[in-house]
Amino acid sequence: MTSPGPEVVPESRGLNDLAQEIHDTALDHGWWVEDEWREFGTMLALIHSEVSEALEADREHGKVAWHKPGEKPEGVPSELADVIIRVLDLTAAYGIDIESAVLEKMAYNDTRAHKHGGKAY
Repeated sequence: MTSPGPEVVPESRGLNDLAQEIHDTALDHGWWVEDEWREFGTMLALIHSEVSEALEADREHGKVAWHKPGEKPEGVPSELADVIIRVLDLTAAYGIDIESAVLEKMAYNDTRAHKHGGKAY
């Protein structure tokens, strides 16, 4: 019996690196053009639309993923991935250091009271 060899671990990238890679892909595919700059509010609405698509996928199919051979992935996991992709694309486009912002917010949230002092959700 032979050993399967060392486990291959993908290279770790920070959020800002991932954001830049996502934004570069969006640029390459024509989603950001200098004379047709995408307005911030419009981009937030598109993020919201991906959240709505995740909700609809959950209502129709639960939290499963699926795709037909040769077609795009579908379902809640794919829609949530689209949310993250759109957020990171936006942060790279506008020069927002999302990695630092997330770490700062996580540190702050660690100091907050249980359910932030009584919020229901």
